[in-house]
Amino acid sequence: MTTTTPSGETSAGQQPEKRDWVALENKYYQHTFKRNLVMERGQGARVWDANGTEYLDLVAGIAVNVLGHVHPNVVRAIQEQATKLIHVSNLYINERQVELAEQLYNLSGGMRSFFSNSGAEANEGAIKLARKFGRLNRNGAYGVISMERSFHGRTLATTAATGQKKYQDTWQPLPDGFKQVPFNDLDAVKAATDEKTCAILIEAVQGEGGIYPASTDYLQGLRAWCDEQNLILIIDEVQAGMGRTGKFFSWENMEVRPDITTMAKGLAGGVPIGAMLAAPRADIFEPGDHGTTFGGNLIACAAGVATVRTIVDEHLVEHADDLGEYLEGRLQELRSRHSSLITGQRGLGLMRAFDLADPKAQDIMDQAMERGLLVTNAGPSTIRFVPPLIIERSDVDEAMEKLDASLSAL
Repeated sequence: MTTTTPSGETSAGQQPEKRDWVALENKYYQHTFKRNLVMERGQGARVWDANGTEYLDLVAGIAVNVLGHVHPNVVRAIQEQATKLIHVSNLYINERQVELAEQLYNLSGGMRSFFSNSGAEANEGAIKLARKFGRLNRNGAYGVISMERSFHGRTLATTAATGQKKYQDTWQPLPDGFKQVPFNDLDAVKAATDEKTCAILIEAVQGEGGIYPASTDYLQGLRAWCDEQNLILIIDEVQAGMGRTGKFFSWENMEVRPDITTMAKGLAGGVPIGAMLAAPRADIFEPGDHGTTFGGNLIACAAGVATVRTIVDEHLVEHADDLGEYLEGRLQELRSRHSSLITGQRGLGLMRAFDLADPKAQDIMDQAMERGLLVTNAGPSTIRFVPPLIIERSDVDEAMEKLDASLSAL
């Protein structure tokens, strides 16, 4: 019998093949990203690249790895589920799906779930549900008001809802029915509301737009306006949810409750998933209205159940609140030492940012990476922090030391 060694594996005694992953990506992968760092493994808040270099990771897969890398509870849940069933489609009841929906129902105060594969899909579902509400309750209204600086996804509809011109220009003409108004401006929302409006779509804390929290008065005012005008309030929790802001849902900080909320990123600890939750007023989908083949997949939902349970059992929401205050204090110290470079800071919990006097975010990211620290940006003049919820004060101290050196090197 003839045997062969699969690509990437070696026979006994042979050294593994050294591959140039950057060159291979350039050859085989569409040029949608600019990147050259090859990650091989992770543990907790640390990752190691193909050369064995260690990094403290405050990007966390862009707010995805809320429990850090390869958390044992998530790994165990995936392994156990994979030995039973991996996929059965939504033609049949999926026990893990129901368990995750139950957790979110209890945490949200009675909102029922629909699972998809991403945040963009969750927001697409929310828009469809709001338009059905408008058809039934506002004479066919279909318009959605969203906010400047917002980000809601990269499908055509969610790009149209995103309030950043740079994401929209290439894809014109975009779908009809979307308009953007300034964030934290209730009068602007009221002025934009007309007979075609069915919903207001907002992030309680803008993520990609630069970590801007909504004021309590503003979000409560939106809730009252939606009630008065019979509109649907949709709050996008894709980046700000899962305990990151010191509350499980960021809108809890402002003491409001939306009609629809959307989730993704950290919901399954790194496994792709999206969720669209509807309160009773907006829970009007019927069989055939919406669907998905992979959404709510057994593996994703098993990982989600383990992730949510770990966040609750290990009190990571409270930990994010505590560590967020500590991070804010350390950022204030950093700002005072580099007052000519850092012009402002803001955020909630472990969702923080600081602004720069000049568009040097990429330079700072590069300098930090050289020192073993991963941070990301929100535009050319803003550094953003969305670390795993498991980080400790010693991690924050290490990050600030490396950032201090990075800023000094500019």
